[in-house]
Parts: sequence; C-alpha cells; structure tokens
Amino acid sequence: MKKRLALFASGSGSNAEKIADHFAGREDVEISLILSNNPKAGVIERARRLHIPVLLFDRPTFYQTDRITEMLQNQQIDLIVLAGFLWLMPASLVRAFDRRIVNIHPALLPKYGGKGMYGHFVHEAVVAAGEAESGITIHYVNEQYDEGAVIFQASCPVQPTDTPEDVARHVQVLEHRHFPEIVEKVLFGN
Repeated sequence: MKKRLALFASGSGSNAEKIADHFAGREDVEISLILSNNPKAGVIERARRLHIPVLLFDRPTFYQTDRITEMLQNQQIDLIVLAGFLWLMPASLVRAFDRRIVNIHPALLPKYGGKGMYGHFVHEAVVAAGEAESGITIHYVNEQYDEGAVIFQASCPVQPTDTPEDVARHVQVLEHRHFPEIVEKVLFGN
C-alpha cells in the first residue's frame, strides 16, 4: 500500500526538495502535498517544479479551525514532515497525528531549541557560545517547540574561526544527507 507524505515548509524548501528527490520514482511513496504559511516561500516554486500540489494557509485557519487536520486525515496522510516550518503545531493536529509528525532542527537538542530558535538565530547562538560542535536533530513533534522524542542526531565540528554562515552550511549538508533517509525509516517503521 502506498504511503502518503505531507510536507510543511515556511522557507526556501531545500529539505522538502531533497525528500521529494529521495522518493522520486517510487511506487510505494507519494508526496501528496506541500503546505505553507508563507505565500512568498521558495518552497512554492520548488513544489510547482516538482509537480506537487501546494496548500497555503493563514494563522486563523491553522489555529482556530480543524480544516488542516481534517484535510490531512481525508487525504489519508501517513506522515507529516516539518521541513523548515516555523509555527508551533496546534494541539488538535498533534493529537490526530500522534507520533506521525517529524521535525528537523538545526542544532543538537536540547541545546538551542524552543520558540524563536530557528535558522540563523540558532547558528549565531552556537557561535556566540563557543560550541565545539553543532548538528541536526530529527524528532517527533509534540505540543511544545523542539521537545518531542529524539529520533536521530548527527553532529559536525564548529571551528573557532567559523561564522554563523559557516555553521549553517555544515548543518545543511547534514540535513540533506540524513533527513530523507530518516523520514523513510520512520515512514516504514524501521
């Protein structure tokens, strides 16, 4: 039976594209939909190029209705993947897809997680703290920012001369290498 993925993204969508590329040509997996809260997100153009339907939504629809949850249930989505999505998931959606929502965070949680800790803010904090390493954490989503059970972590060294941009590049290499593989393992229960 075909597994169905929904990807949420707020930004450029490079991780969403890597996941789509990973499953391209597979008969057993379909990227059913990309959802975004940002009408200017680069992920929208990537989705069009990849022929993946896009759903844009606003804050009231996401937090004050169950329309997104119901639509995902009606589409029989097996796994929701947050690929650079910046909003906290509503409790009703988390409950409806318990242990079927995964997120990637650009740091080694529990360090540098929580509200407001995303993208360059994370990398700036890592450099400012003089950390010797950073990395990625792939985790299940719960009702708090970055507090769900960890599925996978990978690290990279941070040199004393590294800028936040250097750290971002090293972390993105880890994201692109590991996120699609871990999504597949979670999707198939491996």
